[in-house]
Amino acid sequence: MARTLTGTMQAIAVTPKQPGSAKQIELAMPQASAGPALIRVLEVGIDGTDTEINNGEYGEPPPGSPVLVIGHEALGVVEAIGSGVQGFAPGDLVVSTVRRPDECPNCQAGESDMCLFGNYTERGIKGAHGYMGQYYSERPAFMVKIPPALRPFAVLLEPLSIVEKATVQAWKIQERMVWQPKRAVVLGAGSIGILATILLRLRGLEVHVYAKTPKDSLQADVIAQLGASYDSVDDHPIIGIEAELGQIDYMLEATGSSTVAFEAMAQVGVNGVICLTGVSGGNSRIEIPSDVINLDMVLGNRVAFGSVNANRRYFELGVQHFQQAEQRWPGIFERLITRRVPFADFKSALDRRPEDIKTLLTIADE
Repeated sequence: MARTLTGTMQAIAVTPKQPGSAKQIELAMPQASAGPALIRVLEVGIDGTDTEINNGEYGEPPPGSPVLVIGHEALGVVEAIGSGVQGFAPGDLVVSTVRRPDECPNCQAGESDMCLFGNYTERGIKGAHGYMGQYYSERPAFMVKIPPALRPFAVLLEPLSIVEKATVQAWKIQERMVWQPKRAVVLGAGSIGILATILLRLRGLEVHVYAKTPKDSLQADVIAQLGASYDSVDDHPIIGIEAELGQIDYMLEATGSSTVAFEAMAQVGVNGVICLTGVSGGNSRIEIPSDVINLDMVLGNRVAFGSVNANRRYFELGVQHFQQAEQRWPGIFERLITRRVPFADFKSALDRRPEDIKTLLTIADE
């Protein structure tokens, strides 16, 4: 049922394009009206996008607002439902998706992550307030119900959805041939890289992870628990991993480095596929063996593609894989949550540390 909460709420917002502008502000309390539900935010995951927006690199406020409430990885609980809302009730745990569609054919077909026109909005990123506040309102079409057993780590669902999409799309692309992948390489050992490793191990692949993190780090230990191998790129440069490992059937790049992305393209094996998920800003220029890459891509039937954002079906798939992976490796997802920071200490949460895998900003108790 609808419930009216009057007054204001606290949120963390930035003035886009102004470095270090994150601050706590007061906003009018959202409502559960005809259509939306009112969500009370429990915790928000911090990722590189939040840090980069606070660094002034990008970000776009909602129309008419000078500020943007950041945060796009959130776990919340339904506080109240508006009239006509079906499938949800007060007390339900939910994670909401990020992107909202424009009028392009893909968006209208439920694939806003494949938007043609680019006029979409993204909560906490582009043209719409995010989730780093005490409450938000949302339509059921963008809400994913979370089983209570997943509560300790369900905030990881948004980053998991990113690698769900990357993996599904890679396998879909490879339906072009008889493809029996055995070996995968993941570049990067942050939350995206480790979540990708989990999905690939669930598929039964031999997985090798490369990153700059030391061999005695928590990341390396988590990767070992999954039955994958970890090596530092300081000792094992990207440009030599094909010679070191042999045939590489699938690669996922999650570093955000354009240099790594192009070096990796030259390492994927015959009939292999590489997915780029890292977003690199700036205007860096590098020298690449373009003739070699071109020759190998053509003669070896190799594919390179990019993947960003994820629509609802990948969030739902993530819920299934949460359950499967937790059964196989109990406690694995909670190991990825390395810091929980109180709401008032948001600046510390936005300050990413080398040992962080996933930092959570605690907004409210249960």
